[in-house]
Amino acid sequence: MTDAPDAPFNALDYPADLRTAQRTAAELYAALHAHQATLPWSREAHPGWPDEEERGRERPGRPETPGWTADQAAEYDRLFGELRDATAAVLCHPWWKRCASEGTEGPDLVAARQALKHAEGAVPTLDQGDVRAAA
Repeated sequence: MTDAPDAPFNALDYPADLRTAQRTAAELYAALHAHQATLPWSREAHPGWPDEEERGRERPGRPETPGWTADQAAEYDRLFGELRDATAAVLCHPWWKRCASEGTEGPDLVAARQALKHAEGAVPTLDQGDVRAAA
């Protein structure tokens, strides 16, 4: 963040706590997505259904599932709740009100919010294991 009092306002000069909140939200989103990939397709036990074809249109079926275990559901709920809170911290941060008071509105404000997702310090760092898992 620029400390010079005479410098013009820059909506992309995000405060450190906003960058940290965005990074936390991105990390939680990734953790939730990774956890979801390990879960059965239904939270509750379900008998599934067969593949169907009707007038040339195919509808894929689903296999039977035992549903999620209590531990799986608890971890999902924990991650989802933390993600919801982290996202609220980003969306409701006082920086956005300041941007509006400084004249950054409409498409410019939307662009500033989008740019935060790529700002230095707001993007989670990846290690080689993350890259291999994504590939």
